[in-house]
Amino acid sequence: MNTRQPAAVLFDMDGTLVDSEKVWDIALRELAVRAGGTLSDAGRKAMIGTSMAVSMQIMRDDLGQPDRPEPPDVAWLVARVLELFAEGLVWRPGACELLHAVRMAGLPTALVTSTGRALVDVALKTIGAENFDVVVCGDDVRMPKPDPEPYRTAATLLRVPIEDCVAIEDSPTGVASALASGAAVLAVPAELELPPTDGVHLRTSLVGVDPAYLANLLVSRELLRPER
Repeated sequence: MNTRQPAAVLFDMDGTLVDSEKVWDIALRELAVRAGGTLSDAGRKAMIGTSMAVSMQIMRDDLGQPDRPEPPDVAWLVARVLELFAEGLVWRPGACELLHAVRMAGLPTALVTSTGRALVDVALKTIGAENFDVVVCGDDVRMPKPDPEPYRTAATLLRVPIEDCVAIEDSPTGVASALASGAAVLAVPAELELPPTDGVHLRTSLVGVDPAYLANLLVSRELLRPER
């Protein structure tokens, strides 16, 4: 079978391209203190890769404050993360090089993130809005990750078959979304361990990954499919 290029490469943001989970960690723990409590490590880990609404529900449950109003907390959290994002974000190992190599190869790209548009616009000042043909944010979809809607939306906007795309993720929530969408999935864990999963290619980092490697993921998947 001849190697074929992906129809598009779909990148998660937090923990995949940039080391922004540490930024979220600072802001979320500060918010918990403002609420008069302490965010547990288990609660924080459960938030990784989730939407804002889910993260806030986890925080309320973790703090034992089920009736705490959500809008003021979201407003404060977004403002604080905006401040931290504006200070600059650190690339994950190999991520910048891969993104540039994919662009140089002429492959369509999408940023597919659970983070809201206002924060993503600030993050793009670091990672480069010009590096993406499409940006799908958490507030752009009805059903966020782990639902497949974000990745399917990106493929629809790019006008490519999702089955011919490669999605790159770091969290269990994101991997579940990408896998359910039908894309080939490359997973590089950041804050959370990822167990071996059928259909998911695991690596310790993106260092050494290039467009040819991504193309081989599609070929490998085709070879593993049963004959019809």
